[in-house]
Amino acid sequence: MTEPAPSQATARDVACGIVLGLDPDPAPPAVTSDPAPAPLVALERAVLPALSRPPCLVSFSGGVDSSLVLAIATRVARRHGLPDPVPVTWRFIDAPRAQESPWQNRVIAELGLARQWQVLYAEGDLDLVGPVARRLLTRYGQLHPPNRHLHLPIVELARGGSLLTGLGGDQILAGWRRRPGSLRARVGRLRTHLRHREPDPFPWLRPEVARRTRRAFRREQRAEPHRLAGRISWHLRRRDLTMSRTSLATIAADHDVLAVTPLLDGGFAAALSAHHGRMRSPSRRELLATVADDELPPLVIAPRRKAVFDEVFFRAHTRELVRSWDGGGVDDTLIDPEALRREWSGWPVNPRTAALVQQVWLAGWRNRERSTLEVPK
Repeated sequence: MTEPAPSQATARDVACGIVLGLDPDPAPPAVTSDPAPAPLVALERAVLPALSRPPCLVSFSGGVDSSLVLAIATRVARRHGLPDPVPVTWRFIDAPRAQESPWQNRVIAELGLARQWQVLYAEGDLDLVGPVARRLLTRYGQLHPPNRHLHLPIVELARGGSLLTGLGGDQILAGWRRRPGSLRARVGRLRTHLRHREPDPFPWLRPEVARRTRRAFRREQRAEPHRLAGRISWHLRRRDLTMSRTSLATIAADHDVLAVTPLLDGGFAAALSAHHGRMRSPSRRELLATVADDELPPLVIAPRRKAVFDEVFFRAHTRELVRSWDGGGVDDTLIDPEALRREWSGWPVNPRTAALVQQVWLAGWRNRERSTLEVPK
């Protein structure tokens, strides 16, 4: 069997809707000077190659991570006499929980980038199997994450230039484990768990597959180191993150675009580890403060509500596909089709089935293409 490309999910990844596991040990992040530069300096160095290849677009949502990258890129561009970065923002119609425009407006005004700012509008365009996703799926197959098509129009705008994103901020600057807390708090959580059994997070999987997936998920949660240096190294090895980075780079390279993810830069990881690696389970707020070092506008790293994008990706195209699904197009050694049909009978569907939605659509498209080729002349 042909191994999937690094940017592509395995059959199990698609079925479970979650990517687990680590890549083989990479080389440790290189420290380019001794002593290591401050993390902010390392980030400034990381964005410079993108700024030196204009137009330099920044995928800017208004969230903390993209705001941090945009602020640093603006600071470096003006210091070096380079063109300002061009923030590109999606605005989503009829998706109130994905609304971040107040923060977007404030950050853009703070950085003085109103003239450069490009705003794109989407209604049903970014559905998991909508017109944009279909262009990506038919050209590249399934990529991880399933919402990778969100960046396709931005990459197309950046053709011949570069693209900066905040990819990795949720891992390097936040992580996913709750802070340890007191023994009393942990005992309280255990008692709550024992009183109220949580529903099966993967009810569409075959029972044994679901059991193995739950065990692997808990094992990975427990494996995350508490100290910052170890946690950064661990996150940089996670398949979920490396696949996300590779899929973006693949699409960008295909459009003559240099994709740069400064929050995953080896020099930044090494600098953050060298200066603050002994911190134990730091909060996002603490980490952002150490990185900004009072050099960035406070607004850039101010805490805000995190947007939810389910309303953007689960729209009419997906609704119609799951409603009319005939049970085919999935790996039934991993998936129980009847259980998946039950899961898809309500709305909205479980976000962890996003990759399955795309798998079903892609299987149907390939069958239609094959039928067209087999029609006798």
